[in-house]
Amino acid sequence: MYSTTTEARRRRFRLLVIVGLLAAGVAGFAGGRWWMEYRYPMLKDPAFANLDRTYKEIMSDYLDGAEGTDLIHGAAEGMTDSLGDPYSVYYTGEEGISYVQRYEDHIVGIGVEIREEDGEFVINSAIKGAPAEKAGLLKDDVIIAVDGKETKGRTMNDLIKLTRGEAGTKVKLTIRRSGLAEPFEVSLTRASVPVRTVTSELLEDGIGVVQISRFAEKTDVEFNEAVDRLLEQGMKGLMIDLRMNPGGLVNPTIEIANRLIPKDKVILQVVYKNDRKEITYRSEQKKPWTLPIVVLIDEGSASSSEVLAAALRDSAGAKLVGVKSFGKGIVQTFQQFKDGSVLKLTASQWRTPSGNWIHEQGIAPDQEVKMPEYARLPALPTDEVQKTGSYGQSVQTAEQMLEALGYSTGKAEGIYDERTASAVKRFQEAERIAPTGTITGRTAFRLMERLREKVQSDDPQMREGLQALRQELAAAVR
Repeated sequence: MYSTTTEARRRRFRLLVIVGLLAAGVAGFAGGRWWMEYRYPMLKDPAFANLDRTYKEIMSDYLDGAEGTDLIHGAAEGMTDSLGDPYSVYYTGEEGISYVQRYEDHIVGIGVEIREEDGEFVINSAIKGAPAEKAGLLKDDVIIAVDGKETKGRTMNDLIKLTRGEAGTKVKLTIRRSGLAEPFEVSLTRASVPVRTVTSELLEDGIGVVQISRFAEKTDVEFNEAVDRLLEQGMKGLMIDLRMNPGGLVNPTIEIANRLIPKDKVILQVVYKNDRKEITYRSEQKKPWTLPIVVLIDEGSASSSEVLAAALRDSAGAKLVGVKSFGKGIVQTFQQFKDGSVLKLTASQWRTPSGNWIHEQGIAPDQEVKMPEYARLPALPTDEVQKTGSYGQSVQTAEQMLEALGYSTGKAEGIYDERTASAVKRFQEAERIAPTGTITGRTAFRLMERLREKVQSDDPQMREGLQALRQELAAAVR
């Protein structure tokens, strides 16, 4: 028989064990809660209860039903939207994948540039060496089906999804070609197609012109290849065309600056939130650059193109010609999640080597040169029909384009009258298009194409930039 003392001790021990277990449970719960709040800070915000309740109510009671993943993506989109910053964006799934692909040096597909015309998809050009070119596809071929699926009524994004895929996979296009009675099919093997962001040419007087359309993964490699080629051909001065360049990645921009800016000179100063960190990028030039440089900028030059333009002027003595740049002096970081979604977030701002902030201010050129008014006209819709009796902005734009190309419509009032129809007929006859006097997709595209050629041939900014370079070369000779 147990003694009373022994029984009392056992009861005290059991009580201590229970108290200990309860304490451990409370501590574990508190530790778990602390860890969850540490890992997911939003849990500490009182408004999180609203988010959680909204999610549960929708999933439980919403009449049409909902997918939880869609709700969470929508919440992430809403968070970035609430910042009121047009440059901070959440891209969901495939949108995120497409965003990242913008900066890659290649795509996997068939290698064609396509325009939409009268609701159809027309090949504008086939990239040299790409599957489409090897298969003999031509400019103005119409893609009427992909793998048996008709393209009529689809969007450009739909077509891109149908034609892109994994390298080595097959895709079958149904093509309608002018002059052939029946459509034909062609089977292509998808392949890696390089995305070019740099073009170049050497003019007769030894001036090299390099145009950078945007800054992607390999833009610095393309730039160096172009410059090396121009130097081999005897380049004496360098013109860099950054017009309508929306920017892109900072790293290739700095690599280009490293080649052109004297060693240790400042390229860029980046300042982070609350001035907690500041990074100054200085040139790591390996070989001195001795040729004069002129840079063309306009209102479409933004972000990284402004970084390069300002650095070349402030630290390398380059001359800027054109009009004031866009004025995007902030930097976004982006991270891609496992499902392909991307968060792009404004994380810092930057200033020029001379210490100027340019956000929403832009960079003023050393020599202001404006383009003619017709160079600023918007694009014409290629999926609409404009004819006698039509009116509005698109009609006025068409009239202005015709006027610039020498086909007078009288005063451009945005009313499609007999004079407009007559001008359209004359243009169509010159272009060997059926002279209907009506603007459909084909006529609209041809109008824009001819206007683009006119802008390129009569380019006052390029002309003045070349003149500035020639003057510097002449002065160096003297």
